Amino acid sequence: MGSEMVMVHEIPFPPEITTTKPLSLLGHGITDIELHYLQIKFTAIGVYLDREILGHLQKWKGKSGNELAEDDDFFQALIAAPIHKYLRIVQIKEIKGSQYAVQLESAVRDRLAAEDKYEEEEEAELEKITEFFQPHYLRKDSIITFNFPAGFAPVEITLAPEGKETMKMILENKNVVENIQKWYLGGTRSVTPTTVSSLANTFAELLLSQ
Repeated sequence: MGSEMVMVHEIPFPPEITTTKPLSLLGHGITDIELHYLQIKFTAIGVYLDREILGHLQKWKGKSGNELAEDDDFFQALIAAPIHKYLRIVQIKEIKGSQYAVQLESAVRDRLAAEDKYEEEEEAELEKITEFFQPHYLRKDSIITFNFPAGFAPVEITLAPEGKETMKMILENKNVVENIQKWYLGGTRSVTPTTVSSLANTFAELLLSQ
């Protein structure tokens, strides 16, 4: 694969990264909100996956990108696939770390509660996330990564505030880890529909070409 960077709303993403093995950029998008008829972009997102995931998604071969984007079962299978996944999230608009933590914690807690999986262990893990992000200010070009090994845990989260040293934390609760993936990659319930659409179109093409 070539080394030319992929631009996601003026943010460069490498087409491939190497963790324990090479992972390919198979989807990208943004998070945003609309305020007073203006679209405010907050982050650019790159989703890196082990291409072995194609073997776990053969059931959807022949489906169009539009069909996959509306199929939550497809994205649940993508999340459940026991392959390495890596999210790279770059700030477009600066926010407080506490604002990001509240968004993530609230979304994951609501999903856990709906699944009747929100217990003391999950609450403690979410508190760790809040404590990790709260002291920091996420300026433009700050980078957050989620490194999901094959399976669900433990997961390494890194934060590289613009111009500062990278910090790391580890999550070990499977339920929390799974629902972080659902927040970003959960089909029609994802926080980033543009990323879901990008993944759907990529997999429609890759599965058909096999």
